[in-house]
Amino acid sequence: MTHELGVMDAISTTRSIRRYLDEPVPEDVLRDICFAASRAPSGSNRQNFRMIVLTDGPVAEAAKQLVATAAHGIWAEKRRNDGYEGGSGTDDTSPKARMARSMDVYIEKLPLVPALIFPCLIRYRAPTSTEGASVYPAMQNLLLAARSRGYGGVVTMWHMAVETQLSELLEIPDGVFVAATVTLGKPAGSHGPVRRQPLAHFVYDGTWGTSPAWATDPPGTQHTGAGPAKH
Repeated sequence: MTHELGVMDAISTTRSIRRYLDEPVPEDVLRDICFAASRAPSGSNRQNFRMIVLTDGPVAEAAKQLVATAAHGIWAEKRRNDGYEGGSGTDDTSPKARMARSMDVYIEKLPLVPALIFPCLIRYRAPTSTEGASVYPAMQNLLLAARSRGYGGVVTMWHMAVETQLSELLEIPDGVFVAATVTLGKPAGSHGPVRRQPLAHFVYDGTWGTSPAWATDPPGTQHTGAGPAKH
């Protein structure tokens, strides 16, 4: 396995990638990123997550179309309800308008994504609010490994509106929870740096709201003003 980036570099430059070049993800890349995902921790070390990887062929095409159809409806509703069609969303230069344009293109091209991955969890007890802890670490490992190989992806929940149809198509047995939809490919653009609030925004020292003196960002860190105020 090749490693083009150090861990901290990968973390600080792994963005949500929604635009992909029209080229397949090589099998050795899929192998490497799935290997990284398989090394993730899970509750009681049960290792009860699985990944359905779809690239091409009739089943993959049908799954991509199902996800695309679901995404069209979900995004249209979110566009209306979250104010993307009013306020700052009408200013073509605003972050909201740029996000809307990016999502519009992403949704339109979903049937053509190079790779579609469904991380799943084999349930061993009734659903709980904590069961995602046994599958989401694998998804983060997957995205970081993709970044290290020059690829990128994004985690979505588009499958939820068509989970029954997907389960039938992919022959997913009862008791298996489809945790997310991950699209993956070679970025049609570039990665990072990721812009977030300063470190002190996230870290408290002992009591709520008080940040420690050591909570400082590395030199050159770029920040964003987006997101809620510190509480």
